[in-house]
Amino acid sequence: MEQSIQFNEELIKRYNQTGPRYTSYPTALQFENDFGIADYEAAAERSNASGRNLSLYFHIPFCDTVCFFCACNKVWTRDRSKTTPYLERLYKEIEMQSKLFDPSRKVDQLHWGGGTPTFINMDEMSELMETTRRFFNLHDDDSGEYSIEIDPREANKESVKLLRNLGFNRMSLGVQDFDEKVQKAVNRIQTQKQTFEVLEGAREFGFMSVNVDLIYGLPFQTESGFIKTLDRVLEAEPDRFSIFNYAHMPSLFPTQKKMNEADMPSPDEKLAILHATTNRLLEAGYVYIGMDHFAKPDDELAVAQRNETLYRNFQGYSTHAECDLIGMGATSISLIDNTYAQNYKGLDEYYQAIDAGHLATFRGVHLTEDDELRRDVITRLISHFHLNFDKLNQRWGIHFDEYFAKELQALKPMMEDGLVTVTDSDIFVTPAGRLLIRNICMVFDAYMKPEVQNRFSKVI
Repeated sequence: MEQSIQFNEELIKRYNQTGPRYTSYPTALQFENDFGIADYEAAAERSNASGRNLSLYFHIPFCDTVCFFCACNKVWTRDRSKTTPYLERLYKEIEMQSKLFDPSRKVDQLHWGGGTPTFINMDEMSELMETTRRFFNLHDDDSGEYSIEIDPREANKESVKLLRNLGFNRMSLGVQDFDEKVQKAVNRIQTQKQTFEVLEGAREFGFMSVNVDLIYGLPFQTESGFIKTLDRVLEAEPDRFSIFNYAHMPSLFPTQKKMNEADMPSPDEKLAILHATTNRLLEAGYVYIGMDHFAKPDDELAVAQRNETLYRNFQGYSTHAECDLIGMGATSISLIDNTYAQNYKGLDEYYQAIDAGHLATFRGVHLTEDDELRRDVITRLISHFHLNFDKLNQRWGIHFDEYFAKELQALKPMMEDGLVTVTDSDIFVTPAGRLLIRNICMVFDAYMKPEVQNRFSKVI
């Protein structure tokens, strides 16, 4: 498939509304508190009968300093001893979770996120991975996709080498911006030396894929300044980039109030940053994967997209669509069989649940067949920019043009604007529509109503 994009400023401005990022469908807004442990255990039993392999996610919530822009579930502390009680509970949860799943099921995907996973020390990293290997069937080679989010301020070559020896083969590196004025405004002072030491270590010790995160829309950012950061990172030739649009939502994330809105780039400047960044990455040989993500053409994400085997979950784009996802740690979310289940968000509630000898599940949702069908549609569109009706008809026993007659009608303005091409058998997202894929997916979202839509970030 073609993996090009077309930057149409007029269309982007017209369609730049709020909407979900579709790391799940339904989104977390549909999770219900009457979903409990018994529901999760029943889903795990159904999951065992499926023969699917597993994906494990571990949430490490701690951060040494708080980045004012951050919207993650985190615990800001300088007290490193706080990791001990957290990890003790996490080990208990690992053991409890393992008892629900057939031990023969291989773990094809593993991810440590946060917070700052490298906040824990090297002995704790080793212990967490050893505990995981004791209770779950991990690969002993690089056939699994084992990744970790890294803050270069909390890592060095020594810790990178350890992580590689523990089995990690992919990393995502937070950079955001090298400009000192921007860093000071967002309370994230990070030197280029720290960043490139980790990048060099990843290459030296054989990490298979390195992703770099940049954020546009922060105070004092300009097009020229942001491109200066991008060019510096490009010198290291990372395999992937994530170019995130900063979403200013201080009512939901109070630390964002510490930044001065007057210092933030205007919508036009933000668009100019995105346009220049997109052009520079395409010129450098990267392809657009979707939803802020770029990758080298031979990267496994780019290959999976061309083969239409790419998938999207809570960790972003993935090559393991067939796995059931077990989330562990505070606030983590699992996708087991036809359910989503979330752990308690606060440490006190999480600790109380684990100490009582049961899982920390506090809410979730059972997906209806319509939910699963629409998730399939949205996942195919957001991952492949293409939807074949016959494949959906055969899998779900429907007639696409009848089942989604209302949605096909709603796509007509987007067809006229050149965002999509609709034939009798397929929907193709055009190069001009790919940056606006969230808008296209929203057409198929049964829960998308005006009062709900405003709870999400802008699509661009």
